[in-house]
Amino acid sequence: MIYIGEQQSTLDPSPWPNFWKKLYSDKSNSTVAYHYESPEHLKFELRLRSAIVEAAKALNASGAEFTTFVNARCNQRLWILNQRGGFELRRGVTPAQGIRDIFMNGRLYGFECATGVVIVLYKGVLDSIKENEFNRLFADLLLYDWHYDSDLRLIDKTGVTESFPGDVMYFKNPDVRPSQIEWQGENTVKINNDLYFGHGIGIVSAEKIIYELNRHRIPGSTTSAYQMDQVIYPDFLYLSQFASGGDIVSRELLENNYHRDASIYGQIGARRYLHGETIQI
Repeated sequence: MIYIGEQQSTLDPSPWPNFWKKLYSDKSNSTVAYHYESPEHLKFELRLRSAIVEAAKALNASGAEFTTFVNARCNQRLWILNQRGGFELRRGVTPAQGIRDIFMNGRLYGFECATGVVIVLYKGVLDSIKENEFNRLFADLLLYDWHYDSDLRLIDKTGVTESFPGDVMYFKNPDVRPSQIEWQGENTVKINNDLYFGHGIGIVSAEKIIYELNRHRIPGSTTSAYQMDQVIYPDFLYLSQFASGGDIVSRELLENNYHRDASIYGQIGARRYLHGETIQI
């Protein structure tokens, strides 16, 4: 069920794009209650989820390769490759320019799957808010593993029974072969009911992801990889303020909305850092 304020939604989705209509229908028909502060808040979520899905498809087609941190590479005209395999923007390069270059010149880039998912999230946000706001919010952009700027305000929910396109989901391989630790799991973006984008695996079904992870288990293991009951997504209400025509939301409302669903694993400086077996080492 969808609630806008205190009332069940009665919006007419017929003029909307098909992606929006399907997502609205799925949430409306759910037994789970989904709360929005306004029709604009709901529409921004639909817009950003669609942009995240399109970004995942575009990264998959970009030519960017999967590799480990040790072998990471980037377009060094725009980025500095640091000693840990992370990408730092060069002076004079805007965050928007840096993110777009990954999609335009993907063959110059190589990174692992967690970085790939964060890149997809940034691109989805870039395509959904004003560019000057994107550059302001993410001025000190660093791409490395699950490091991400606190202004993404990622919300983490566990024990979920349903997920939607644009959600980040994790497939865990508990018996990974130690010599192939990069196969300990796969960070993915949900594309539709049973298609997921995982950097290095492509856009495939959950069954295919589990099959690929199982190929890299300890010999003799009978413990299968599996999809975790966890979803991660941006704080749509917070980010909606920075879209064209977006309205400023009160701090109290933002915090109430955020803490209703969010779990923060840690914070380093201005960035929040998700780390550990529930996400990706």
